[in-house]
Amino acid sequence: QSKGKKPLFVQLVLDNIWSLYEAVMKRDKEKIEKIVTSLGLKIGARESRHADPKVHLNAICSQWLPISDAVLSMVCNKLPSPLDITAERVEKLMCVGARTFDSLPPETQELKTAFMKCSSEGTAPVIVFVSKMFAVDAKALPHNKPR
Repeated sequence: QSKGKKPLFVQLVLDNIWSLYEAVMKRDKEKIEKIVTSLGLKIGARESRHADPKVHLNAICSQWLPISDAVLSMVCNKLPSPLDITAERVEKLMCVGARTFDSLPPETQELKTAFMKCSSEGTAPVIVFVSKMFAVDAKALPHNKPR
């Protein structure tokens, strides 16, 4: 970088995305057509002629770089298997704040083995784990919406 060279990620990924973005926002039809044909995409006439260039950009990107495929492949390739979880990690996930695993009720402590087995048998207990919670305005809840 100190010699004026771009990092490899910038050269191979970001520059291509940025050139597509600029071409669509400036409505450079020749460049857009070249990019679309080189990527082998089929963009509908409706998206191409839309007044908002972001619709056209979204149509191209959703075919070129579909987010669902990318997220699913990253989850499958990068996240560790739930079967590889350690007993200590399970105890940390089951305890909130300064509470210790030993202070949990015996019924809850018995769920530790089921948690670690990840069994799909009919007799296995169903465990729901909420990893992140966020505040929602009470007016946005379905039972509080005006009818």
